Amino acid sequence: MDYGYLGTWAGPDGHPHRVWAFSMVLSYSRHLFVRPVLRMDQAAWAECHVAAFSFFSGAVARVVCDNLRAGVIKPDLYDPKLNRSYAELAAYYNVLLDPARAFHPKDKPRVESLQKYIRASFFTGRQFASFAAMQKEAERWCAEVAGRRTPRALEGRTPLEAFVAEEKDALLPLPVMPFELATWSRPKVGPDAHAQVGRTLYSVPWRLIGKRLDARATPEMVRFYLDGEVVKTHPRQARGRRTDWADLPDRRVSFFMRTPAWCRSQAAMVGPATRVLVEELLSVDALFRLRQAQGVLRLGQSKGDARLEAACRRALEAGDPSYKTVKGILAAGTEDETEAPPLPGVAAPAWLHGPGAFSTLEHR
Repeated sequence: MDYGYLGTWAGPDGHPHRVWAFSMVLSYSRHLFVRPVLRMDQAAWAECHVAAFSFFSGAVARVVCDNLRAGVIKPDLYDPKLNRSYAELAAYYNVLLDPARAFHPKDKPRVESLQKYIRASFFTGRQFASFAAMQKEAERWCAEVAGRRTPRALEGRTPLEAFVAEEKDALLPLPVMPFELATWSRPKVGPDAHAQVGRTLYSVPWRLIGKRLDARATPEMVRFYLDGEVVKTHPRQARGRRTDWADLPDRRVSFFMRTPAWCRSQAAMVGPATRVLVEELLSVDALFRLRQAQGVLRLGQSKGDARLEAACRRALEAGDPSYKTVKGILAAGTEDETEAPPLPGVAAPAWLHGPGAFSTLEHR
């Protein structure tokens, strides 16, 4: 099997698309399967194999493949390193993978010699309404056109005739359940205890921060492995962030659970001044100032809700509704004072440190 470049196709969107053909040819009958693809990635490589075995109604015992990275990570004559997803597919169908030597096209001459024929007979000069229609037409072409050619090696018989008469029954039976396409990757767990698979961040137990995991992603599920053991499973998500709060340490859970809505509801329970001050904090850039709002509410746990409410009232009167101002008022114990002497040369009142702090300035 191999990939061959077909050419450029103008899709329904009006933009040109480069198209390649995945081709698999059976060595004895020369029966051919072709599937156009727009990407030659890991998923397309596996999907094409599944489609080929379905087209032939059986799996072959041995596959001679090219050293494409989606199939072979590191070519080697004696010990090639196979892509993990590809090896998983081969084990599922009980197929022996035998990669050709790098830069030795004669190791797979039957498929190499057909590339020009596929391009000229199937693709060149033809128009397709959609890419799905192109793939469907490729299967029809394999059966009705390529299957009826007369290769010299078959001595007058067509590939389809030789396949039905002698080769079809020699193929391995297909498994009852369809193969589950999976993509493997090795993400590193970040400081926030999340690892990225595709466009999504998934949480894993926080003790794994800094480690590299093996991630197996299917259309329905993502599983993380460490040294062969499953450490976390998530339903598949297209993008964004998926967090299991049990994966995070308590201090991080408490931070993430205290959302802006939670802060507003808690502030309203403390009192009207606290509610207004928290609303002021979260009115602009709520996520950036969320920690300030959480800090203000945390002051009530140590100082009491009554003192916090009085301190928030004084901060609002001073025109500075911030966490540092409320904390300073509580530290100075001035939340219950009604007046405070102004600093010399400063128009705005300042009472964060209490009247006693200004006695030195008055005697100068």
